[in-house]
Amino acid sequence: QVQLVESGGGLVQAGGSLRLSCAASGIIFRLNTMHWYRQAPGQQRELVATITSSSYTNYADSVKGRFTISRDNAKNTVYLQMNSLKPEDTGIYYCKSVRDWRTYWGQGTQVTVSS
Repeated sequence: QVQLVESGGGLVQAGGSLRLSCAASGIIFRLNTMHWYRQAPGQQRELVATITSSSYTNYADSVKGRFTISRDNAKNTVYLQMNSLKPEDTGIYYCKSVRDWRTYWGQGTQVTVSS
């Protein structure tokens, strides 16, 4: 049974930081590309950051220079360090694993940034 469990969300003031974690089980984590998405109220889900199995990273323009995605294959966990948070970063953050045709989503964690 595959599980992706996000944690680390919360309420933070603008300019603050949060670190999200996504712990995976039931997959060969090191072979998966991992993504972080977010969905703001009334908006479509958008891709925020990606890290491949070889640790190549990519970011949405809106978070470049502020967010850092990383992974720890020994812990089957992917992280999203979020600095200099803005109110527009508010939303539910989801992690997703991808390997070939296999795609799995976590349940999401809420991030709220107050101005």
